[in-house]
Amino acid sequence: QVQLVESGGGLVQPGGSLRLSCAASGRSTRNLSLGWFRRAPGKEREFVAGISTSGQVKNYADSVKGRFTISRDDANNTVVLQMNSLKFEDTADYYCKAAQTFARAISPASGGTDSWGKGVLVTVSA
Repeated sequence: QVQLVESGGGLVQPGGSLRLSCAASGRSTRNLSLGWFRRAPGKEREFVAGISTSGQVKNYADSVKGRFTISRDDANNTVVLQMNSLKFEDTADYYCKAAQTFARAISPASGGTDSWGKGVLVTVSA
């Protein structure tokens, strides 16, 4: 399994931007689909964004469309989530996920050979 470590979280004002990175180790990300998820306080983990192995297919939750962008850099085994126009409701722990299929990469469920990072906190506050 691949090991994932998120970084880039922090405190930001509404309307601001943050760039989350997820670094993979243990194996190449080239043949893995990748996703970002979040869990807000008192809520279930939810899908945020996913990207296919080729990078050609991207999927976003309705709540972040037009504001967040997912990208991948397989040369550096990294997946990035660029978050713009942040809102109070974006406050959450953010997790990256690696999976063998795109369907699994965008599913909040865990199983099989899926890998998860430990998460990074994003706080949107004035």
